[in-house]
Amino acid sequence: MPLVGSELLVEARRAGVGVGAFNVIGIEHAEALVAGAQTAGRPVILQISENAAKFHRGLPPIGRATLEIARAATVPTVVHLDHATDETLIDQAIDLGFTSVMYDGATLDYAENVARTAAVVQRAHDAGVWVEAELGEVGGKDGAHAPGVKTDPREAAGFVAATGVDALAIAVGSSHAMTERTAALDLPRIAEIAAAVTVPLVLHGSSGVPDAAIAAGIAAGLTKINVSTHLNKVFSAALRDYLATNTAVVDPRKYLGAARDTLATEIARLIGVIDGR
Repeated sequence: MPLVGSELLVEARRAGVGVGAFNVIGIEHAEALVAGAQTAGRPVILQISENAAKFHRGLPPIGRATLEIARAATVPTVVHLDHATDETLIDQAIDLGFTSVMYDGATLDYAENVARTAAVVQRAHDAGVWVEAELGEVGGKDGAHAPGVKTDPREAAGFVAATGVDALAIAVGSSHAMTERTAALDLPRIAEIAAAVTVPLVLHGSSGVPDAAIAAGIAAGLTKINVSTHLNKVFSAALRDYLATNTAVVDPRKYLGAARDTLATEIARLIGVIDGR
């Protein structure tokens, strides 16, 4: 199936449902994400972060593999560059055929974030690629729950208008790399931002958010739900369990296959929570 772009989130926002966006670490992750989405019969976004690209010593190896897996999917699939601060990496993703990129200027001051994001949007739109940006830094556990880092609704409206972004990641109480699902979302703020902007809203750090809170956040106005750490926990636990039970196994296909299958099952379940239909 051909890859899709911004229309996926636009349609989901209009329908009031969410779309799962899951991070690819290795090829087994990409295979599991597509398998889970196909089981659920719903669209999926495969994300490769700047850090994952560095791990693979460059974006092309993991990027090309993920693109091929996505093109073979039987459900609508987006391949997205996640949390890129390096604009040359964004250009590389566009050249490879990614249908979506995120420019992360959240740590910049507002004016510079606007200027640099707008420049990325222009280049990406010229290539038919949609752009996500972030306003209000979603940091680590210690910072993201402080009121000062949450996204301001009026600023969000001005940012979207000034940059032309297609989706906006907002800080509303979640936090990256949480291994416990205890984060509390600011639902009134989500609703206020959703009413102020015309583009789909993105929740980063969703691994730390309980299922019920994710569903409530989507009802309040979120569309794209990013999950990574939770899935890495599932993958790692399955791998450990397999090796602990099968101590003589040395073929990586055995334990990576078991982890891949377990991850696919969890993806299908999560998509059911996120899609909500």
